[in-house]
Amino acid sequence: MKFDDVGVVVIGRNEGQRLVDCLESVKAAADHIVYVDSGSTDQSVVAAKQLGAIVVELDRKRPFTAARARNEGFAELKFLLPQLRFVQFVDGDCLLMPGWMESAVDTIRAREDVAIVCGRRRERHPEVSFYNRLCDLEWDTPIGEIGACGGDSLIRVKAFEEAGGFHPGVMAGEEPELCIRLRERGWKIWRIDAEMTLHDAAMTRFGQWWLRSVRSGYGFAEVSRLHRRSPFRIWARSVPSALFWSTVLPLLILLGSLVHPIVLCAILIYPLQMCLIALRRKTAQPSRWGYAFLMVAGKFAQTRGIVRFYWRLLRGQAAQLIEYKT
Repeated sequence: MKFDDVGVVVIGRNEGQRLVDCLESVKAAADHIVYVDSGSTDQSVVAAKQLGAIVVELDRKRPFTAARARNEGFAELKFLLPQLRFVQFVDGDCLLMPGWMESAVDTIRAREDVAIVCGRRRERHPEVSFYNRLCDLEWDTPIGEIGACGGDSLIRVKAFEEAGGFHPGVMAGEEPELCIRLRERGWKIWRIDAEMTLHDAAMTRFGQWWLRSVRSGYGFAEVSRLHRRSPFRIWARSVPSALFWSTVLPLLILLGSLVHPIVLCAILIYPLQMCLIALRRKTAQPSRWGYAFLMVAGKFAQTRGIVRFYWRLLRGQAAQLIEYKT
């Protein structure tokens, strides 16, 4: 079933065949589709036009962000479809699942207090790598009212416009940032028990995972700073946690060792922390020990992102994309 008051905005950059697959899946669910391209150097724009999408190419003179891309896609969609009531945002590396649109639209029509509806995002190829399986775990969040959503979601146009859309300058974490502003206005974010999208992380190397974690740290710093006075202070503990494990604790151990070498034994706190994380996991899939190692190592990557954010803030520099895909 297709709806006259529902449109889709797809964003992407050099997604190649992933974008083609994405648009094919979206065509089965909606007639009104806008694709926003962030400076692709492959054939993404040509492919999108051939598949019937309205294409918006972002001005390369301004920094690319997913938030900016979604806002410009929404503006184009609203211009083309004045009666637009709901917009489904989809990342170009995702497939929209059959039946999702009907489930999401039914839910949001029935709940006038709900601004955003999202569902289960799964990893398309979890068997390819340990990192992909970790992404699949990350997408599995509780059902019901939630604090934030991801990039794939159905949003009520009234609420989106009331909040002013996505913050165009936010480089990472733009969806939780929008959710904070919506919740401050009394709107609810809802996750339903339905298959929504298949995501293709295409993450097979440690370096990719590291860059993705750097981006997470950047988002933690930027969004928590923007909303440091909000009652919904998302990620308020994420920045101190990353800084403690990656910087404060190592410095304390190093300085303590100058007083007495035995203090170096405190370095064993790290393997102990990994053991605690591994033992708390209820399932061994993926490897609980690999998971524990990456959770601890991720604090160092996140701190790099935090430092990058504040360095650019102090220098007055605009955000730049942190890409982990090749």
